[in-house]
Amino acid sequence: MALEGVILDVDGTLVLSNDAHAQAWVEAFADYGYEIQFEKVRPLIGMGGDLVIPKMVAELNSEEGVGKQISERRKELIIKKFSSQLVSANGSRELVQKMQDAGLHLIIASSATSQEMDVLLKIAGVDDLIPEHTTSNDAENSKPAPDIVEVALKKANLEPDKALMLGDTPYDIESAGKAGVGVIAFRCGGFSDEQLSDAIAIYDDPADLLQQYDRSPLAEMAS
Repeated sequence: MALEGVILDVDGTLVLSNDAHAQAWVEAFADYGYEIQFEKVRPLIGMGGDLVIPKMVAELNSEEGVGKQISERRKELIIKKFSSQLVSANGSRELVQKMQDAGLHLIIASSATSQEMDVLLKIAGVDDLIPEHTTSNDAENSKPAPDIVEVALKKANLEPDKALMLGDTPYDIESAGKAGVGVIAFRCGGFSDEQLSDAIAIYDDPADLLQQYDRSPLAEMAS
């Protein structure tokens, strides 16, 4: 089936933000008296925050009490403290423009909040290029559940076998796989090739994929 559209993750894929998210969790937990090691939370970046919280402190959840306050504090830290330190992944805007020129329907699939999304898309330099996106409000279950990818498919009117996803974590790959969508993975999110081994292809970053575009699954599936 010919490729018609591409679903894009943002954090770690278009913006180099995964370390910042991990540090924001460390500081948010610390503000409420919990000592969480960066090395413990960093491998979980890419899955939904509602899953991260109980993995760090079993008795907490993101829906109520201190767990909810920690979740809100993490969001505040990302927007007000860390966003000024974030940079676009190499080649993000250029790759998006290339895919648009190729006639592909593009949609962002992220469980970031709408406030975070606005900030991140500006940092990526694609806020004027991709009007369609999902946020945390669109899915009942966060990655690695397939919900957010399924919502993106529905919004973009795409069939799974006519779409690919660009992501950077094993949770992107698992989420998309459950929705029937193959993933092209980027190493710039900080995960190893072994952790990304279920992707259909792995590139260093958007610029690397752009450089090899004509030999990539994006071109192969489009033909």
